[in-house]
Amino acid sequence: MGNSMGTRIGDTDWETTGRGELLRDLPVEEQRLDVCGVTTSLLKGGRGRPLILLHGGIQAGGLVWWRVIPRLVSTHRVVVPDLPGLGESESAPGPLEPDWVADWLEELIRATCEEPPTLVAHSAPGAFATRFAIQQRDRLRRLVLVDSGGLARTRPPLDVLAAAIRSVARPSDRNFDRFMRKVMYDLDRVREQEGDRWMHFARYALERGTLRSSKKAMRSVVKGGLQAIPGTELRKVRTPVALIWGRHDRLLPLRIAESIVPAVGWPLHVIDDAGHLPHVEQPDDFIDTLQAVIGAA
Repeated sequence: MGNSMGTRIGDTDWETTGRGELLRDLPVEEQRLDVCGVTTSLLKGGRGRPLILLHGGIQAGGLVWWRVIPRLVSTHRVVVPDLPGLGESESAPGPLEPDWVADWLEELIRATCEEPPTLVAHSAPGAFATRFAIQQRDRLRRLVLVDSGGLARTRPPLDVLAAAIRSVARPSDRNFDRFMRKVMYDLDRVREQEGDRWMHFARYALERGTLRSSKKAMRSVVKGGLQAIPGTELRKVRTPVALIWGRHDRLLPLRIAESIVPAVGWPLHVIDDAGHLPHVEQPDDFIDTLQAVIGAA
């Protein structure tokens, strides 16, 4: 299956083993590219039109898409990068400012896609993707925002915010579990369905979360995602845009998407029985929705 470059299968270090065990079953290969002077780790697989999956603010980086990658590579050329400072990518030379991330995205697309791709962006980095679409009108075929940041001013409920801060500041099994329970609709269901795969993912995320570079990148991602893009700017997007949202998202509630739809006219697709990570909680429904969006645009 995957070329686990840089990953030692069977190593006793959870940082490598968790990632390696997840990659073992994924039909992708690992690559490392120099993008804007940063060694960027990415997963690639499949054939067809290019599809870039941009992960949310999670220390494990692009591996958070592990439940949907196998089906998506059957229809698309899938590219799954780790944002600088997260996953296996090196840190950026400074904070992840929107303009710098836009340059990074443009160079990544040029290096990996022979034609304008569909960009699927989750959570806070959705704000980076939206700003990129505003600046680079001809670089994307479509933009799909999943429970995205940057669309409206918002403040998460205090218990969710406290769990997020605790998980980043003091990484531990307990704190990671607490945070996942706040942002997911039914964590126990996912853990039961995925078994060891969830354990490998959680352990890898936890190990990466102990790194100072990861904490710094997380702060930049969250800061960028919480900065609302004015409606006048959102209406400048000429790329076809669709919204996919978990009905029970507490971190970035569904009402955010519902509030902007009348102004921008973007179609909104809601995934039932899912919180902030619909691609993790309801992978089949998520893929069916995404495929419908791609086929309709």
